[in-house]
Amino acid sequence: MKKVGFLTSGGDCQSLNATMRGVAKTLYQKYDDVEIYGILEGYKGLIYGNYRKMKPGDFSGILTEGGTIIGTSRQPFKKMREPDENGLDKVKAMKENYKKWGLDCLVILGGNGTHKTANLLSEEGCNVVTLPKTIDNDIWGTDITFGFQSAVNIATNAIDCIHTTAASHGRVFIVEVMGHKVGWLTLHAGIAGGADIILLPEIPYDINSVVKALDKRNKQGKRFSILAVAEGAISKEDAKLSKKELKAKKQENLYPSISYKVGQEIQERTGQEVRITVPGHTQRGGEPCPYDRVISSRLGSAAARLIIEGKYGYMVGIKNNEIIPVPLSEVAGKLKTVNPDSSIIREAKGLGISFGD
Repeated sequence: MKKVGFLTSGGDCQSLNATMRGVAKTLYQKYDDVEIYGILEGYKGLIYGNYRKMKPGDFSGILTEGGTIIGTSRQPFKKMREPDENGLDKVKAMKENYKKWGLDCLVILGGNGTHKTANLLSEEGCNVVTLPKTIDNDIWGTDITFGFQSAVNIATNAIDCIHTTAASHGRVFIVEVMGHKVGWLTLHAGIAGGADIILLPEIPYDINSVVKALDKRNKQGKRFSILAVAEGAISKEDAKLSKKELKAKKQENLYPSISYKVGQEIQERTGQEVRITVPGHTQRGGEPCPYDRVISSRLGSAAARLIIEGKYGYMVGIKNNEIIPVPLSEVAGKLKTVNPDSSIIREAKGLGISFGD
């Protein structure tokens, strides 16, 4: 009897279900007596012993279904070693439930924080295989994460829809795209949506450069402009602050988000009308796009093969369109950011896109 636990942790996104389906279908093809435990609400379920046994039928019809059928939650890695409010040792509890259920392996789907805890469990003796989930595409060791392209499609559609109203009214529109620490989603959606200015966390902006880019468009007779702004975009001034100083400044901030700050500064300096659009969690929702369904199926199947071969302590990633196992110890704690000197940035600038730098 092969017993495998599935766990989805952190923010939800498209293709979580498609990826679990890929793992399950491959395991069911190989074993007649495999048991899959759906651990409920992420690491919370592993800590407090909440799960349900899955059946083959649970994995039918979910290829196109967004979200996660076993639920998720955010359990910050930095608090994993801290007892809960009742004094429970979380790491000890997770290990005990793993052994109590007789699991041969944990399949963990998640982003950066999730991978830190997955690596911790691996170091503590649990058999772990992970899969790279995030709309941010910021996991080290893989070219692409599942959920990213679906989110790009949604963010791009938001920019596309803004174009007609921006052109009709001759306004400046800011579309705020998800991404606190990295700008992959904003970069791809901005290019795909024809944004005139893209502001990313990795390239601190100068508001004077942003205004200069807008003035250039006005002189060219362009009646409107569109900015794709990552929620984690930061000014050159703020980028010079220490973490402590920046945190204090944000607490004093009167703006709902960076886009409103940028919008007000543009309006004050140019006199142009500015409107803000925040697609928000719509970028995480809905059905996965065909591209995500394909890579999720591939990643899931590859994860199952690692389990079949007894190879644990790996994340399943994609490099040059080939599926590869990446040691968890190399993935945990690393972030894949946009390189300001990369070819995609140079090419975007060649198209006339301003990054405010």
